[in-house]
Amino acid sequence: MGKKYFSLPKDIETLKKILATVPLGTDKHFAILYQNEKVKIAKARFFCKSLKGSTLRIIYAYWEKKQEIVFIELYFKGAQQRENQQRIKDYLKQLGM
Repeated sequence: MGKKYFSLPKDIETLKKILATVPLGTDKHFAILYQNEKVKIAKARFFCKSLKGSTLRIIYAYWEKKQEIVFIELYFKGAQQRENQQRIKDYLKQLGM
């Protein structure tokens, strides 16, 4: 991803700062895919300056009690229409959920 998305490391740092203040977002660019009393799995449009738009998606887990975010998947919307449901299931399964 490095050559094609050269701004990605800086863009991820920007996203981390946003998620630190509003972990589940505040607009149509964020969606909750799964939730229980411990964790919420969210999807966000991810702005990549290299692509000049919001064509990347990022899936992450938000642990409210621990105030922790774990990135699960990052994908290009043009190459993959939806998030990898199996990856999310595997993530939850390894946590015993």
